[in-house]
Amino acid sequence: MAAGAGLLVIFLAWFAGPGLFGISNETQGTTVRAEVLEPAPCTGGGASEKVKFEFGGKPTEGSLNGCGHGKGERIDVVVPDGASGDGVAVHAVDTTAGASDARRPLGLALLVFSCFAGGMYVFLVLRGPRVPATA
Repeated sequence: MAAGAGLLVIFLAWFAGPGLFGISNETQGTTVRAEVLEPAPCTGGGASEKVKFEFGGKPTEGSLNGCGHGKGERIDVVVPDGASGDGVAVHAVDTTAGASDARRPLGLALLVFSCFAGGMYVFLVLRGPRVPATA
């Protein structure tokens, strides 16, 4: 019974898709061409560059979480859906925060292991204590 429940959970997790483990390959926003106004050096963590781009028919300034670009360099950035006003946080088109293609197989492997461990626990509880054989 426990093995069947574990297999059912694994089967449903496999067909639930990548969204189950928080994986999304969709771009959440609009891609626009931006110009770097204030570049940031890549010497420390948390570098942020100031960029200017056209969004919604008007010029907008935002901050790009990145470094190493030259002043006046043009790059493609993604503006998040629902962004308005100046100071919008944007990110480069070819990057995705926190995405890793290894998350789905790893998450599924951990799910399989936890189902196996739960099934073994149920087996040990139902089997009861072992009585040592006396010779």
